[in-house]
Amino acid sequence: MGLGRSLAAGLLFIMLSFQPFSLAAQTDTLRLIFAGDIMGHTPQIKSAEVTPNKKYDYSACFKYVKPVIDRADLAIANLELTLPGKPPYTGYPMFRSPDELAKAVKDAGFDILVTANNHSNDSRAPGVINTINTLDKLGIQHTGTFKSLEERSSTYPLMLYKNNFKLALLNYTYGTNGMPTTAPTVVNLIDTVQIKKDLAEARARKPHYIIVVMHWGLEYQLKENAEQRSLARLLIREGADMVIGSHPHVVQPIRMERVEMADGSYKEALVVYSLGNFISNQQKPHTDGGIMFQVDLLKQRGSPRISIGQSGIIPVWRYVHKPATGKSTFYTLPVARFERNPDLFPGMATSARTKMKQFVAALRKRLELPEIK
Repeated sequence: MGLGRSLAAGLLFIMLSFQPFSLAAQTDTLRLIFAGDIMGHTPQIKSAEVTPNKKYDYSACFKYVKPVIDRADLAIANLELTLPGKPPYTGYPMFRSPDELAKAVKDAGFDILVTANNHSNDSRAPGVINTINTLDKLGIQHTGTFKSLEERSSTYPLMLYKNNFKLALLNYTYGTNGMPTTAPTVVNLIDTVQIKKDLAEARARKPHYIIVVMHWGLEYQLKENAEQRSLARLLIREGADMVIGSHPHVVQPIRMERVEMADGSYKEALVVYSLGNFISNQQKPHTDGGIMFQVDLLKQRGSPRISIGQSGIIPVWRYVHKPATGKSTFYTLPVARFERNPDLFPGMATSARTKMKQFVAALRKRLELPEIK
């Protein structure tokens, strides 16, 4: 049996094995959607430019995926860029995007952004601070970077309250591309000693569920490496109930990882090793898209016990529409919607449709996972 089919069977088993609830009992449901890397390459900045260095509009980018995001109770993504608040706005290797990108992310329906990644310091300390301030003004919750150690102490782990659920969300990155973190700002690094302390703090707050988002692994590798697996098991052993990964810019496997606990019992937790790109201008193989991962958490009213209900992947593909005249426009497309309705984007070139089909065919073959339409 393939890994994907094994996971599918495992998830089905979980769904079936956690159905002893009385029909009369009230079951709370929390639908989560996780999206991958939101990037800001130079062509994306140029495509959104209305008035050079002054006005930008990214609203078109997420118009087709917004209905998918809207069906989540909490939608979470990785913001892999900085918002310096002023020009120059640049793409790779120093990602500095206009604040208007964050507004488009908010309007698309995202509730939470994780900000600890290898580009967190691309605008130095002022960029870390302005990114946080911009997200605060927009009402987007966030974690992973902080304006000061005091702010981290008072806001971390990020506690989320929704639909009678209490969640703890943590976020770490392997590094910051050699760009030092300047005091007073803080970027959460993958430091196992600190992570254990943070997870102990999370457990002490008695959430129903603990989720850790990790910026880890090797870029462009279609499978996770030994270090990722080791870290995932450490996180689970220390209290994580779900681990979500980013950074490779390609989709990596999704598995139920099983670890032995200190008391000799075993614990299983879902690990999404990499969601791939949500929107970017990357051109390397398999980087022109990614997945959203949707999962329903179930809890009988009055009980702290959580089970996993429906879960699955939602493939997304980055499309750059290039009209005969005018500027290009970047879109994140939910592939299944376009497969059901080919006329949803009548102006899409045949060559683009072919590329989309090739991307998703390779993705589905690798993952062999339940897909949510």
